[in-house]
Amino acid sequence: MRLNVFGVGGNIFVPSIFWVALHDLLFTGGVETRKDGPRPFCYSGFSDAAGLAGNLFAFVLFVSPIPTFRRIIRNKSTEQFSGLPYIYALLNCLICLWYGMPFVTPGVILVATVNSFGAVFQLIYTIIYIIYADKTIKPKMSALLVSVFALFGVVAFVSLRFLDSHLRQMVVGYLSVFSLISMFASPLFIIVPNGIGTILGIVQLVLYYYYSSKYGEGSTEPLLASYA
Repeated sequence: MRLNVFGVGGNIFVPSIFWVALHDLLFTGGVETRKDGPRPFCYSGFSDAAGLAGNLFAFVLFVSPIPTFRRIIRNKSTEQFSGLPYIYALLNCLICLWYGMPFVTPGVILVATVNSFGAVFQLIYTIIYIIYADKTIKPKMSALLVSVFALFGVVAFVSLRFLDSHLRQMVVGYLSVFSLISMFASPLFIIVPNGIGTILGIVQLVLYYYYSSKYGEGSTEPLLASYA
């Protein structure tokens, strides 16, 4: 299977995750506690600039898969492109969007805005992929899409219903990190076995070249004789 790594979600959401970490540093961990009271760092201007830059870079990467999907629409086929990266990207986008909501994490509205755009783009990409996918792939991708929204609904319900504000922020933050890791790991199911096969093939070719040049062609008799 051919992997489409052109503008996939893993690259898209690095700026938003960076902004999440920056917020935790500058707003929650960036206050020194002294005996005479807290002393905040003067980093608000830097943090706002970093957030805006992250949103700008993320938006550029959001639109980067457009040529790929123009090709899919033109050919009316997904060819050998994989739709899993967009499913994982949508899940990551929704959870990061939830993390950036004011009632989950106050003061990081830029995280919510960038991931709201990301969720829309990834949903459109996924729907287009399902429309032009093979009949055997359509049900699987549709089930995965429904599962993403079901999982997001569970996360939203549990975080609002059963968690206080501090625990809600921490749990949703960890979930956003885990969803990002799963998104990065999604191509590994194809990359790892093919990578191992490539390495073993290179080793075989090197061994063949080494022994054939050192000992010549040698005997052409088969190593295993058949007596049938």
